[in-house]
This record gives sequence, structure tokens and C-alpha cells, in this order.
Amino acid sequence: QVQLVESGGGLVLAGGSLRLSCTASGIIVSINLMAWHRQAPGKERELVASIIRGGVTHFADSAKGRFNISRDNAKNTVYLQMNSLKPEDTAVYYCHMIATTTSTGPGFSFWGQGTQVTVSS
Repeated sequence: QVQLVESGGGLVLAGGSLRLSCTASGIIVSINLMAWHRQAPGKERELVASIIRGGVTHFADSAKGRFNISRDNAKNTVYLQMNSLKPEDTAVYYCHMIATTTSTGPGFSFWGQGTQVTVSS
């Protein structure tokens, strides 16, 4: 079974930075898409940023110019560098991967347990 383990969340002052990491473990053949979503209290989960295996990235409008997503395919790891953080960035951030594994076959979706990011004003 594939597990995603996130790290890097925490409390930061507005204007500060955080770097989230998410590493997948298990018998993985390939990971096609890596992404970060977030869910604030009382709101629906939303996509923050994604990166496909070829390196093409996509960002939510709220993240453009402030966040950067990158991946290390050799380590099955995705990073989210968050700069100029705002109080409205406060949320639980979830790692999401679509991968091919020996047990699930292609196109299976995996989620991390979430890591809290709190930005104080």
C-alpha cells in the first residue's frame, strides 16, 4: 500500500514562508501527478498547485506569484514553497498523488493525512 507522509506545516507570521514536503512510500511504478490541496474551516477543499511528471505546473490564482511547487521523482517527493503568506492561507494542506503501483495499477489516487498551516496577522 502507498502512504503519503507530509511535513513542514506550522505557525508563521503574515509575510513569512513555509516549505511543505510530501513523500510517498510503497511499491510505486510511477507518479503522474503530484499536487497540494487545502481546506480552511467551513470551506471546501481546493487545489493549490499541481505538477505533472514532465514538470508542467498549475497554480490556483490565490497561489500565483507566491507559491512554487516542485518534485523529486527519485525520492517520490513533492514540495510546496509558500512565500508572502497571508492569514487567508490558513488551512489544512493535503498532499495528493495519482500513481501507478504494482497493487493498484495505473491512475490510482492517494491522499496524505494533512498538515496544518496557520498564518497569524
